[in-house]
Amino acid sequence: MTGPGGAPRAHIMAAGLGTRLAPLTDRTAKPMAPIVNRPVMEHILRLLARHGVTEVCVNLHHYADDIRGYFGDGRTFGLKAHYRFEEKLMGTAGGTGGFRRLLADGTFVVVSGDALTDVDISALVAAHRANGGIATIAVKEVDDPSHYGVVVHDERRRVTGFQEKPSKAEALSRLCNCGIYAFEPAIFEFIPPGRFCDYAKDVFPALLAAARPFHVWPLDTYWNDVGSLREYRRGNFDALAGRVAVSVPGRELRLGVWVGEGTQVADDVEILPPVLIGDGCTVGAGARLLGPLVIGDGCTIGHGAVLEGVIHWNGTATGRRASLAGSIVGRDVAIGDDAMVHRGAVIGDGCDVADGAVVRADARLGPQTFVGPPAAPEPLA
Repeated sequence: MTGPGGAPRAHIMAAGLGTRLAPLTDRTAKPMAPIVNRPVMEHILRLLARHGVTEVCVNLHHYADDIRGYFGDGRTFGLKAHYRFEEKLMGTAGGTGGFRRLLADGTFVVVSGDALTDVDISALVAAHRANGGIATIAVKEVDDPSHYGVVVHDERRRVTGFQEKPSKAEALSRLCNCGIYAFEPAIFEFIPPGRFCDYAKDVFPALLAAARPFHVWPLDTYWNDVGSLREYRRGNFDALAGRVAVSVPGRELRLGVWVGEGTQVADDVEILPPVLIGDGCTVGAGARLLGPLVIGDGCTIGHGAVLEGVIHWNGTATGRRASLAGSIVGRDVAIGDDAMVHRGAVIGDGCDVADGAVVRADARLGPQTFVGPPAAPEPLA
């Protein structure tokens, strides 16, 4: 199905659990995980709209109401949104299959709702139509293919095989499947209605077995599958650094420093860019904000606090003289006065870190965890 002027419609895959981003996704759908203070799926919607996509279909499961409530009918983001809730997960292709009636009469695209990318959707569709096949898979060359599904192709870029997370030594290529596709409606012949179905494990092998031509399209722009806490962190900081073409909210006070509406920053705060501070925040006197740093909406940073290389979600309060380095902090977290959060720590929503408490390096704190102050030393006998 195509929109006005032949622009393709799209399916956004948004039903996954995002377990590799836990504890951040314990109470948040992965497509709602913020990249520079906007849900990663919002960046996808805005990208699709820029390339003329007029309607999107979104399958939902984990925290479905949060996604539907935020994006609504899609008009705020320049397109029309349709939703379908999955009582049980139907797989990547099964999710598309639920929209076969909406996508049945023309070229359409499929994009992961948790991918951070500035892929040229128009160029992908043009290449797909020029190839004349049933499907085109966007692929990206990676240094270590062992973390991805690998695609093998011939000199005409026609797909000849797949490897699922091969070892580096056994990989037949370094081209990974980005989870971004262009399809013809004939693809629904290979997606059984009402059943779990996966593109990589079911549909693409079936296309090979049936000798139906489909192709790869090398992606030379930015792509990050936000598939791990490390990649989530990298995605935020790449967006701040301008390595991916997404909009950073707020006004840019000076090069690399963005501040949202209603935010108050004391005059003597040290800011080393790149730094993004969201709407309605307060940063106390003597604080040090050492980028790259992302602070969500409605956050407070206490007097003399030091934040370095941190991602703060909305509503988090950091106490006076607290110190946070290289950590990710969820929503509505309270970090007490003089507390310390070490590198690699990830703190889930609603946690409470007491005054003077220490969160060790690489700790993973589930939602609502309380971290108490250090034990008092035993009195001398």
